[in-house]
Amino acid sequence: MFATGMARSALIATLMLATPALAAPQKPVLDAAEAEKPAYLATLEKLVSIESGSRDVQGLATIAALIAERLKALGGETELIDSAEPARSPGKIALARFKGSGTRKIMLLAHMDTVYAKGMLAQQPFRIEGDRAYGLGIADDKHGVALILHTIALLNRIAARDYGTLTVLINGDEEIGSAGSRALITRLAAEQDAVFSCEGSGIGQDTLRLATSGVGSVQLKVTGRASHAGGSPEQGRNALYELAHQILQMRDLSKPEMGLKLNWTLASAGSVSNTIPAEAKAQGDMRALRMADFDLIEAAVRERIQNKLIPDTLVEATFTRGRPPLAPTEASRALGAHAKRVFGEIGRSLTIAERASGGGTDAAYAALQARGPVIEGFGLRGFGAHSNQNEYVALESVVPRLYLLARMITDVSRGDAK
Repeated sequence: MFATGMARSALIATLMLATPALAAPQKPVLDAAEAEKPAYLATLEKLVSIESGSRDVQGLATIAALIAERLKALGGETELIDSAEPARSPGKIALARFKGSGTRKIMLLAHMDTVYAKGMLAQQPFRIEGDRAYGLGIADDKHGVALILHTIALLNRIAARDYGTLTVLINGDEEIGSAGSRALITRLAAEQDAVFSCEGSGIGQDTLRLATSGVGSVQLKVTGRASHAGGSPEQGRNALYELAHQILQMRDLSKPEMGLKLNWTLASAGSVSNTIPAEAKAQGDMRALRMADFDLIEAAVRERIQNKLIPDTLVEATFTRGRPPLAPTEASRALGAHAKRVFGEIGRSLTIAERASGGGTDAAYAALQARGPVIEGFGLRGFGAHSNQNEYVALESVVPRLYLLARMITDVSRGDAK
């Protein structure tokens, strides 16, 4: 028994020497994150209780004013900027700059708009059940807005202003492609030493993302011939039938192993019930990991539409490329590795994802001309984005994510992120 105990002790000692001990958390930062949680929840309820669909002019104005007021109260030089494309994107952009004592420039991104129709709040108000906070837009991305506000409050609480400039940009059109804010995001991000975007982490595990998908769309238009649906349907050319044929024959174009996806999401046809429809339209959502991959799927669609079900119909396809992909860089990999170490200080495991899962975000616009790393996913763990009943965030991730974002800002500011 004695020999066995000695051997075990020697093995433990060897393992301790071979495995570096995790650094202890920085107690002032962790304590401040704990202290900030109740105020964070109060802010989250306020944000979720304002309906702010991407084209809800009144709701967007209300939430933008609240965010700007909070940023100003935290000490930021704050302004509300009109959308560059007001007809497409009516929401304003909340922009704030915080001046510190250092030289590094850091930018934080989030968005205030949601995908939900006005009036849904009455049926689905903010609520907390156990460790989950529920609400429309709470996971995408109102918790990210609250995270930015309270991370800055945390830094103020511990007098951590080692950055040169901390820029905050919160837009109101992310869910509809950021047409009114993308140019500003790209321009400001080009000036930064690092950009941290505060979309959610996903529910399964704590994750930061170095890659996001490019987003595009395909529009199909079928032109047929109208006729009486009861008296002479054979004289028509049913555009709806042809559209259905086209969609069905393109259902295998997704290549998930390549990150290439095509999903048909909208369709319309006809105008009255007793007429063979002369026109039908459909729109598909496209995702790709590289801009060049869009060439592949577009070529496949053009080839498939040559195979028609109904003679004498015209099938046309047009394509739109929107948000580009975000790709990993050596700088983002290095900073992601540092984030993993920081998260380990509080006993948490952090996954650094280098492959996009299908979502596209404004981090990609930030990376277009960026001189420094761009990292997505600093927000809370959450679930149910774009659903209508079960969107929630995990409240036990509030303190860890406040700690992580605050530490990343201070470490980059001080040159401690290696």
